[in-house]
This record gives sequence, C-alpha cells and structure tokens, in this order.
Amino acid sequence: MRRLRLLLLPFSILYGAIVFVRNWMFDKSMLKSTSYNFPVICVGNLSVGGTGKSPMIEYLIRLTKDTYKVATLSRGYKRKTNGFLIANAQTTASDIGDEPLQFYRKFGDEIIVSVEAQRTVGIESLQGLPNTPEIILLDDAFQHRKVSAGFNILLTPYNDLYVNDFMLPAGNLREPRSGAKRADVIVVTKCPQTVSESKMLQVAKQLRPKKHQQVFFTTIAYSEMIQSETETIALSSLEEAFMLVTGIANPKPLLLYLNDQGLSYIHLKYPDHHDFSESELNTIKQKAGNKQILTTEKDFMRLQGSLENLYYLPIKVQFLANENAFQNRIAAFVRDI
Repeated sequence: MRRLRLLLLPFSILYGAIVFVRNWMFDKSMLKSTSYNFPVICVGNLSVGGTGKSPMIEYLIRLTKDTYKVATLSRGYKRKTNGFLIANAQTTASDIGDEPLQFYRKFGDEIIVSVEAQRTVGIESLQGLPNTPEIILLDDAFQHRKVSAGFNILLTPYNDLYVNDFMLPAGNLREPRSGAKRADVIVVTKCPQTVSESKMLQVAKQLRPKKHQQVFFTTIAYSEMIQSETETIALSSLEEAFMLVTGIANPKPLLLYLNDQGLSYIHLKYPDHHDFSESELNTIKQKAGNKQILTTEKDFMRLQGSLENLYYLPIKVQFLANENAFQNRIAAFVRDI
C-alpha cells in the first residue's frame, strides 16, 4: 500500500506547492488573516487522521473553565446542518457533529460549545453573545489561516511524526512540514507510557523545534470504568468476547490497551466519523447478539439510542513530563494577551 501511494509523489509535490504558496501569501499579508485581542487557542495538526485533538481540547477546558468563561468552536464535521450553532440539551450529533457533542455531554453549560465552518464568523458570533466567552478554543483549525490564533498547539502522534510523512496523496500531510513553524508548542501524542527520557529527547531532536517552541509528550490515559446511557461498570467486568465497534482514524492504541488488559473481543472497524447506516446497525446487532458492545466516546455520540448494551471507554490526556511548564505557557498567554 505504501509503495502504491509513493507512486503519487508527483501529485503530492504539486499539491504541496499550492499549499506552500497559499501559506506564503498569508505570511506576507497578501491574504487576510484576522487576529484578536482576547485569548484564542488553536489545537490542530499537519496531517489527516486522529492525533488526539479532542482529548487535548478537553484538557484545556478542564484547565481553564473554573477561572474563565470558555467556548469551543469546531467545524462540526459531517453534521447535517449549516451555519453557526450552539449546543443545548436537545442537540444531536447530526446537528453539530460527534466531537462537539462529546464536549457538551461532558461539560454541559459550564462552557459554550459551538460550530461554524467559517471560523471568523464563528468567533464574531460568540463575541456577540450576552455571556461573551473570555477564551475561545479552536478545534482543528491549524490550516484555517483566515484566523490568526494567539496560541497554536500542534499535535503529532508518536508513531507517525509529521517529519517522517509526505504530502497528500502520497502521504497524510495537509500542508508542508514547514507549517510547523507557526506552532507555539508541539505535543507528541499517543506515546507509550513507558517511553524513556532519552527517547523523548531523540524525538524532540527529530522535530527540530524553533527557538520559540517547546516540545511536550503525552499518552492516552484510559479509564478503568466504562459508561452507558444509564450505568457505569468496570471495564474488567466485560463478558468474554464482547463486541468492539470503532469509527475512528486510528484504533490501534485502543486495541493495544484492551489486549494488555487480557480482554477478548470481536472488532468491527469503520472509517473515521462514520455515519452508520441502518443496514450496518443491523449487522452489528446480529453479530453482537446478547453480548455487550464497547465503543469510543466519539462513536458513542452517534451510536447511542441505536444499539442495546452499548458502552464507551473514556480517555484523557496524560503528560509524561513537564506538565507544569505546559500549563504555565497557557496561563501566561491568557494572562498577558
């Protein structure tokens, strides 16, 4: 498969040149980019696929919500609505997308969860609210150059660093590696929990951060408990050979974790943000029978109400080192802007 994709390198070079010119035009102010005099924090990546943006947004929410009025602004990928929307108790994944709904279900009215494909319009709409947010967290907006966020957090997975990748379609990069220079911090995500300090130094050296950038390392912390719409039970209590259903870009870390726990399961894998059809739901039901069904929190937002015995496994970001330094960078930015 990789060899086949390498045949597409000429197209990657052309696409990369187009994106490079676009970025250059923004850098030279030939294309307009709007900046703001209040804290706007962007979480994004250079590649397509899962790098852990949602858990990082949730980390930032927990870090700031008790002190500031916080809003999240997402595109609302695969939603079936248009324009600016704010989540409420009646909102569904079809209205705003699975990840924004996940934010709302987790934090409720402690924060404002909003969606708008045009981020400048979304920010203006949020600023026009009576309860104006003091911090706006942009989800997956690193390539949205029409907004110049005050602080950019760039994510890259430990086993798929952007420095080792190619532009689309030969690789998975949305823009050239040089785009990393816009980041204030680089976070290496989905690291093994046992990664050594020397290995972290080696990876940081590979990334070649600029003088203004710091590199941090995080892993996925899985909960010992799983949740349904009505109950919370121990992951270890799952019955033999339960059904695992995933519709995320990279389920491998989850599979490794479940294997490490000695659990036995049947895995049905679907594409990222998959919109499950009635036929597919029936297939899942038939294969699961009376077995419990485990899924990710993001997938649960789309599957709840359609399957019985459905549970999800919560996750969080866990820093492997220098967490205080990361928090201090965020605090200083919010305080000093």
